[in-house]
Amino acid sequence: MTTMIPAWVNGDLTPVEKLDAHKRGLRHKAVSVFVMDGNRVLIQRRALGKYHTPGLWANTCCTHPDWDEDAATCANRRLQEELGITGLTCEHRGQVEYRADVGNGLIEHEVVELFLARATPGLPIRANPAEVMETRWVAVDVLAQEVARNPERFTPWLRIYLADHADLIFAPAT
Repeated sequence: MTTMIPAWVNGDLTPVEKLDAHKRGLRHKAVSVFVMDGNRVLIQRRALGKYHTPGLWANTCCTHPDWDEDAATCANRRLQEELGITGLTCEHRGQVEYRADVGNGLIEHEVVELFLARATPGLPIRANPAEVMETRWVAVDVLAQEVARNPERFTPWLRIYLADHADLIFAPAT
């Protein structure tokens, strides 16, 4: 099955095959979610079968919306698909754009809708092994220290989020 994502081609938003968008470095829509429990964030280690950045640690989940899919709907869908998480409220935190080399000649050039969700006590996590090989909760400041010490263990987008957008993502709700 071919996955089509919303990407800009010659200034127009159009459906493009996901791998082709990454090979061409096309600017495209994305969603990233951070699930928090107090000051701890849930991070995931990407499955080894992923076609880019396998085995690297990333934020709770991220994806590309389906054509005409609302970003908040996409965020909730992907929490369920990757981690079996349901019932959380995803709070929109803003939009950012980044461009990063993700290896093997692939480029992520994403316009990302960022979401934060607050975990409920005893939040059940049922990771999909095709997507996620491991999860863990880590304090945001500890995560930032780990990324500074060993950046190669983390996805380029997580490094960018922590370096450039942590205030937007993790600021208390207003």
